Amino acid sequence: MTITSGPDGFGLTDALSAAVPGEAELKALLDSLWNAPPGWETAVPSPSVAAFGAPFDVNLVRRDFPILQEQVNGRQLVWLDNAATTQKPQAVIDRLKYFYEHENSNIHRAAHELAARATDAYEEAREKVRGFLNASSVKEIVFVRGATEAINLVAKSWGRQFIGKDDEIVITWLEHHANIVPWQQLANETGARLRVAPVDDKGQILLDEYTKLLGSKTKLVSFPQVSNALGTITPAKQIIEAAHAAGAKVLLDGAQSVSHMPVNVQDLNADWFVFSGHKIFAPTGIGVLYGKEALLNEAPPWQGGGNMITDVTFERSLFQAAPGRFEAGTGNIADAVGLGAALDYVSKIGLQKIEEYEHQLLIYATKLLNDIPGLRIIGTAPEKAGVISFVLDGHKTEDIGTALNREGIAVRAGHHCAQPILRRFGVESTVRPSLAFYNTCEDIDRLIAALGRIATYRVPI
Repeated sequence: MTITSGPDGFGLTDALSAAVPGEAELKALLDSLWNAPPGWETAVPSPSVAAFGAPFDVNLVRRDFPILQEQVNGRQLVWLDNAATTQKPQAVIDRLKYFYEHENSNIHRAAHELAARATDAYEEAREKVRGFLNASSVKEIVFVRGATEAINLVAKSWGRQFIGKDDEIVITWLEHHANIVPWQQLANETGARLRVAPVDDKGQILLDEYTKLLGSKTKLVSFPQVSNALGTITPAKQIIEAAHAAGAKVLLDGAQSVSHMPVNVQDLNADWFVFSGHKIFAPTGIGVLYGKEALLNEAPPWQGGGNMITDVTFERSLFQAAPGRFEAGTGNIADAVGLGAALDYVSKIGLQKIEEYEHQLLIYATKLLNDIPGLRIIGTAPEKAGVISFVLDGHKTEDIGTALNREGIAVRAGHHCAQPILRRFGVESTVRPSLAFYNTCEDIDRLIAALGRIATYRVPI
């Protein structure tokens, strides 16, 4: 994933030549991936194609996403707002439809057939998540509404029990608000202190400064695997190892990583890992908290109600072991099943292929954006996922977003719920196109052409 710096500050992967190809060459390389004939990999490939690995047919993938045929303002939709939410393949849509037509019921304990079907589908989805993350047990997989709820769950259950006055919680400048506010609230409630690891001018965590924050008072480190505002990929294993060496627990925010790269929680060794289904082509309102089983079971439930108990009297309640103790009430059963279908879909394509393909799109888009006069990319770390934030001289970000929408191009314009990191770079908001594996060079070409027209005006259009 490393982009080696070239004379213009940009470059290809280490596997490729250090020379920076032009727009036409990059497009040709990607086209060769999409359209390679069957059996090409057994032939003697060119060095460039060999570096990319197996072919990837983006046009075939795009047919699986009905919404990509949508017209917006008379133009074909270009969806470049994937960091906010991803679109859903037909397989997920069909799975939800089937659930409501054939399996819809509350789960567990009922004696009838539909309850058994719904329970099987729900618990099968849990097993799919376990396998996708390489967790050691389904007991480590808790269904929640999303990454935000998962972080709050840890803060309000484990955090309240194990973090006290003068203890320290370490986060970074890269955080989404969801990984700041719950820890602020916990610190205010308990008397703990929140400490923040800085980043450099490219948006990379300064590891030396981070390690200086760690000490005997550090009880928790929480940070993102990928920044939602800048796209920076953090050195997660290194950060986790340093935290554990200091005796701290670690929560890893995977909301922006799970759709872009393989995640192995046992290898990463984070104590908790969180993500949202809607970031990985699943429905909204469903997400996952992975937690090491012992940690989950030593923390009290954060909500009370049905499903999470083993016995209740008016004097006391006894709680289930994980994951049940954290799934009070009727869960989002159908969308958990939809999440399982989305993970099946992504797994069949292969996250390694997705990662490589998106990386080349990122190279292509970044090079062309850098050629637009007055455009400044915010966050230029060598290790990035498919998120690009920028500002354009003479134009408000919201005006750019509106102008792009008129041409059927969907991007996010605002602070991306990450105000501290944007202010670190001297801006209040950015325009943020973000990529998924169904995006194409043509999508990027349309974005660049529209921005070129916008850039010719010094006032909002």
